[in-house]
Amino acid sequence: MNRINKKLSEDKKLLSIYFTAGYPSLNDTVSIIEDLEKNGVDMIEIGLPFSDPLADGPTIQESSTKALKNGMTTEVLFDQLKDIRKTVNIPLIIMGYFNPMFQYGVEAFCKKCQEIGIDGLIIPDLPVDVYHEEYQAIFEKYGLINVFLITPQTSDERIRYIDSISNGFIYMVSSASTTGAQSGFGDEQTQYFERIDKMKLNNPQIIGFGISNNETFTQATQYAKGAIIGSAFVKHVTQEGTASIDTFIKSILN
Repeated sequence: MNRINKKLSEDKKLLSIYFTAGYPSLNDTVSIIEDLEKNGVDMIEIGLPFSDPLADGPTIQESSTKALKNGMTTEVLFDQLKDIRKTVNIPLIIMGYFNPMFQYGVEAFCKKCQEIGIDGLIIPDLPVDVYHEEYQAIFEKYGLINVFLITPQTSDERIRYIDSISNGFIYMVSSASTTGAQSGFGDEQTQYFERIDKMKLNNPQIIGFGISNNETFTQATQYAKGAIIGSAFVKHVTQEGTASIDTFIKSILN
């Protein structure tokens, strides 16, 4: 069983953390992953930096720019992660844009992911239909779960279609804006969470965008299996360095 499915079957609310590979320093990738697992994180999204990250807010964009300047590439990331399964057991997902994967070769990319123990991919700019028609068979051949995003603007029909071709979880974007922390969720977002919850989809949902503290994590997980924190964690690492990851995670979970 894929590690993502195993984790989703646990009787608890899940915390997933996103960080940008190669940031703040090129060789921080592995130690950040190990520290996150050690401090009780359930799942990790490893951001593969890209020069034109459309869905990302300023914090993650800046971290991507810095990581690229540091020398992060697809090849470097794969090399850094080659022994990751000797020390890390939780699900690992690569989140990135389709262009670098396409340049690398989609099948070669998926094969490499399987070899090093990556469990899934999140590719915000790969249209669902294109994935379904052209790439789903390749992803499944290498045991990879592809995670799709839905937003408050996604129609019920589209959501049901995404649900029908998914085999892990659905990434529920909390608002139509780019990534970034906020202080709490308003009525509109709460109604959206309730609407999706009532749809009783086959795949559990994990909420991302705008989650930055214990309050927003608790609010989001009332309606979903888990929540993803990205910008707030990247900001913490920017300001405090990688030595106090434990402090950040404790502030979310306690």
